[in-house]
Amino acid sequence: MKSLVGGPGTVTGLLLRTGQCLFAAASIGAMVSSSGFSNYSAFCYLIASMGLQVLWSLGLAGLDVYALRIKRDLQNPVLVSLFVVGDWVTATLSLAAACSSAGVSVLFARDTNYCRTILFLPCNRFQISVALGFITWLLIALSSLVMFWLLASI
Repeated sequence: MKSLVGGPGTVTGLLLRTGQCLFAAASIGAMVSSSGFSNYSAFCYLIASMGLQVLWSLGLAGLDVYALRIKRDLQNPVLVSLFVVGDWVTATLSLAAACSSAGVSVLFARDTNYCRTILFLPCNRFQISVALGFITWLLIALSSLVMFWLLASI
C-alpha cells in the first residue's frame, strides 16, 4: 500500500485532522456567538454538521497520535475502508450544511436586505461561520480523496 501525504498514522494526516477540527470548532463558535441563529434551520444544521465533524476529526486525530506514538501503521484495508466511509459521509453533510447556510446568508445580505433593515441580525458572523464551514469541507474533501486513493491502492 502506498504512503500518501495526509494518510492515517502520519504527521500530515494529524495536521489535516487537526485543521478540520479547529475550523469546524471556529465555525460553531462564530455561529453560536451571534444572536438569533437558532431561528433559522440552515444555521442549526451547520452547527450540527460541524459538531459531527469535530467529533470525527478529533477521534481520528487521537488515533493518529496513538499510531505515531507507538509507531504503528494504520493502513490496513478494513481501517482505511472505515475512514473512507466516515470521511465521505461527513464531507457530504458538511458541504450540504455550508451550502444551505450560504444560501440563507446571501438571502439575508443581498436579496431581502435584512442585514440593513434588522439591526440585531449579525450577518457578518453568519458569513464568517459559513466561510469557516467551507474551509472545513475543503479539508475533509482532501482527506476523503487521500483515503479513497489509499483504498484503491490496496
